[in-house]
Amino acid sequence: MDKGKIEKPETNVTGRVEPVEITEELRNSYLDYAMSVIVGRALPDVRDGLKPVHRRILWAMWESGLTHSAKYRKSANVVGDVLGRYHPHGDAAVYDAMGRMAQDFSLRYPLVDGQGNWGSVDGDSPAAMRYTECRLSALAEELLADIDKNTVDLVPNYDATRSEPKVLPSAVPHLLMNGADGIAVGMATKIPPHNLSELVLATTHLIDHPKATSEDLMEFVKGPDFPTGGIIYNRKEIVDAYVSGRGKITTRASAEIDEKKIVITEIPYQVNKAELITKIAELVQDKKVEGIRDLRDESDKEGLRIAIDLKNDAVPQKVLNQLWNYTDLQKDYHLNMLALSEGLKPRVMSIKDILSAFVEHRREVVRRRAEFDLARARERAHILEGLAKALDVIDKVIATIKKSKDKEEAHANLVKQFKLSDPQATAILEMRLQTLAALERKKIEDELKEKQKLIAELTLLLKSPEKISKVVKDELLKAEEKFGDERRTQVVASGLKEFRAEDLVPQEETIIMMSRDGYIKRMQPGSVKSQHRGGKGLIGGEVSESDVLAHLLRADTHDSILFFTDRGRVLQTKVYEIPIASRTAKGKAIHNFLELPPQEKVNAIITYGGDKNGAGYLVMATSGGMIKKTALKDFGNVRKSGIIAIALKKGDALKWVRLSSGKDEAILTTVKGQAIRFKELQVRPMGRTASGVRAIKLKSGDAVSSLDIVPAVDVDKAQLLVVMSNGFAKFTALKEYKVQGRGGQGILTAKVTEKTGKVVSAHVVVKETELFAASARGQIIRTKLASIRKTGRAAQGVRIMKVAAGDAIAGTACI
Repeated sequence: MDKGKIEKPETNVTGRVEPVEITEELRNSYLDYAMSVIVGRALPDVRDGLKPVHRRILWAMWESGLTHSAKYRKSANVVGDVLGRYHPHGDAAVYDAMGRMAQDFSLRYPLVDGQGNWGSVDGDSPAAMRYTECRLSALAEELLADIDKNTVDLVPNYDATRSEPKVLPSAVPHLLMNGADGIAVGMATKIPPHNLSELVLATTHLIDHPKATSEDLMEFVKGPDFPTGGIIYNRKEIVDAYVSGRGKITTRASAEIDEKKIVITEIPYQVNKAELITKIAELVQDKKVEGIRDLRDESDKEGLRIAIDLKNDAVPQKVLNQLWNYTDLQKDYHLNMLALSEGLKPRVMSIKDILSAFVEHRREVVRRRAEFDLARARERAHILEGLAKALDVIDKVIATIKKSKDKEEAHANLVKQFKLSDPQATAILEMRLQTLAALERKKIEDELKEKQKLIAELTLLLKSPEKISKVVKDELLKAEEKFGDERRTQVVASGLKEFRAEDLVPQEETIIMMSRDGYIKRMQPGSVKSQHRGGKGLIGGEVSESDVLAHLLRADTHDSILFFTDRGRVLQTKVYEIPIASRTAKGKAIHNFLELPPQEKVNAIITYGGDKNGAGYLVMATSGGMIKKTALKDFGNVRKSGIIAIALKKGDALKWVRLSSGKDEAILTTVKGQAIRFKELQVRPMGRTASGVRAIKLKSGDAVSSLDIVPAVDVDKAQLLVVMSNGFAKFTALKEYKVQGRGGQGILTAKVTEKTGKVVSAHVVVKETELFAASARGQIIRTKLASIRKTGRAAQGVRIMKVAAGDAIAGTACI
């Protein structure tokens, strides 16, 4: 034999063995093996999103009547059916595939309803198949519905004793709904799961607008929706990946910082929780991550929870950033949407390609189902026509049958004499005598009309591609109504920003103080000790003889802070950018942080966190009694030089700004002790350049002293705390202030005398427990709200602070 050749053990027609080049034989054999793996094992079909093993499991369970309403059956029984009938491979391969279809942390919408131990997110395998039980989930039946109506092709199984479907009818876009992972020869697929409701919206839009692009469809599909939740980042990269069929999507765990603790409630998809915890412990041991004191897995049947206790000197966000960096709490999902398309050819597909292939598949299923139903309806209508014809001449029919010597002759006589078809004659001979009753005859006539109507409808359907598309769309919407749910994975539009300055600042509560001349500082609430009501207070800041304390408020270090000037402009910075200082320090000039013209002064300060970013409204009030409401999102991009917040009338000044939901109540007080309470809905939302509407009608010499918001959810339990300039304060139940129409004079809220001084501020109190009050000369007191007496509207109140001669209360805050 020549070198480089082998004798192939095949014979030609003459029985002679033909030599074959070994390189050619290896090439052909490898290609045969590769295609076998690609088509028969590793890659899903774009039409139903299933690999052969998954399809055979579902088909075997369906064929055995193991629907979602049937009794559970031992998994070993189902695995045996699959192996013996359709999939002659190892039982472990079948059971592993079945196990994944039953895991709610692996599939977004499980196809197998499992009972028993089916594994865990810690990497535990399902219990042995003899212990677990299963049946189809309700959603899995949507993949198999109408398969008995010739909707898909059936092919012989491996030993030609049974038939199995080449593809399932699949009433939902399953490939994207549950995703797929597979490694073939020289190629791999990795398709993430998605939200069914979003997929249905995208698919119906594609049916209505066939020329829609992948970018258009991504307006409905926000990105992957993993069963384990988590967060995905960078909307632009996500869209690019779905347009090309390949790309990287950054995923993160859901983690919250709770004082000196990090709590993780969701982890990225396909991350092993036990291995993740072990990895964190190793990082702490190797001192790659510092600041962690303890690590616990507190997960239970209610959900996943990993608690990380931090040391007292640890910066929580810094520790979390290190965990993002070194562990799978942050992980890239490499999307590669490879599937078997027409002709079972592997192809990388965009989201439009996948949904278009699914829609074409469903159109074919609907068409074949309609043809099947039409054929059955015509067959039945033909029989009914024969029965109706016989009933019209029933006496002659009976006579003909009686004269015949046997069944065969009677059949022939009926066909000949009454011009019936063979099926009609057979149906007449099998007709029961009860059919002769009037009501039974009526049933036949009604059924015939019904079948004729159905035939007409199905005929029209088959003639109209538009009607077929409408059926596909309607069935998708029904499936979404039945199985659709809320998205689990949060989508963040912007990409990740590594180690921002904000991330390294501890997130904690702080007190902000600012003087009239613009000296500002922040300090920890604990730097002011709690005192009894009526004391002198402590030195809260050094102020010059010509300066007074003007603002006191509480905030979070990560909050955004808006500064509103007397001329109606607004400037913005971050709370952590304001330097921290001691209780007695003067602070830094506001001009160090903001481009504030010297002729303007800050009259109102508002802080808001990320949870309110873009949500809610800012309610503004002027000293002259005007009020205005503007959406908070209008202040999302404030320039360093400031932007307009309100257009002021001559002689008026912007003095107060508060956050609201848009459905709350507003309450304003005046320096002479009047108050008005009205529904916030009486103030319509306005643009930044609007001047507002009248809130209260002021008497001569009076002016607005405060504005506060009454949260709609807390109206019944809210109280109003009124503070006066000479150190007096009082509590009054909010219900004593009737809701009035906007623009009135209001009602009395405090008895203003020389002893009490004018009304400085009023706070709506619901859950707060302490009051911070600061005088114009820098004295500050912190006292329990419970020590302040509850009185009626006309009372003077009690002394909360002993104010020195020539001094007065300038600012207050409740926490």
